[in-house]
Amino acid sequence: MDVVIVPDAAAVAEHAAETIADVVRSRRGAVLGVATGSSPLGTYAALAERVRGGGLDLTGVSAFALDEYVGLDPRHPESYRSVIRRTVTEPLGLDPERVHVPDGVAPDLEAACVDYERRIADAGGVDLQLLGIGANGHIGFNEPTSSFASRTRIKTLAPRTRADNARFFASEDEVPIHCVTQGLGTILDARELLLVAQGEEKAEAVAAMVEGPLASMCPASALQLHRRATVVIDRAAASRLSLTAYYEYVQEHRPKVKVSA
Repeated sequence: MDVVIVPDAAAVAEHAAETIADVVRSRRGAVLGVATGSSPLGTYAALAERVRGGGLDLTGVSAFALDEYVGLDPRHPESYRSVIRRTVTEPLGLDPERVHVPDGVAPDLEAACVDYERRIADAGGVDLQLLGIGANGHIGFNEPTSSFASRTRIKTLAPRTRADNARFFASEDEVPIHCVTQGLGTILDARELLLVAQGEEKAEAVAAMVEGPLASMCPASALQLHRRATVVIDRAAASRLSLTAYYEYVQEHRPKVKVSA
């Protein structure tokens, strides 16, 4: 796992955006995995600046969202279909037909989950998956005790997750209890993982992910299993790490060729 520590949230966004831009420039018709929540918003804004300035063309790029609430009208402003449209599809100039979000209102949710996995496979797999991390260590909506082999499926949201997401709704009671999420196994299939985190409230989860044991109690620790996983965090999110000096030393002395994690 490559840990990159930068001064602040703006630097996280810039570093992550340039990493994604490099993938898009190097792979014709790249397939991106996109996340919701507050963590990736700065990255999307930084990418949109590159698109507006003419330095990045996302024509032909496809995207697959990590998750969606079950039972929430897709037209609801906080459905992830709506959120992805506002924060990703429109500002980045993506073709809406190439942007996919799990179906949380399908008559047969299990069949919809299988179909989502098929669509990712038919697209050739995800080249780069952008991730955030929840305060309890979840990625996507894979809550603690999720299987590292899990695929896209229906999950019950943890009370803490619903409480954290209540800020997007009028009250916590409006936050759906269930979701459809890509599994940890699905996420690990991506060729490259890029996780961004900012703020001290994420520091404990970041430390468990990077330096803790590989454990289902911290689903994000699954990134330790991936050969090309990069974690980009600001100093606040890095505040609980034990080996900060080493990570910064590695950044300063980064080899000119890529080495295995």
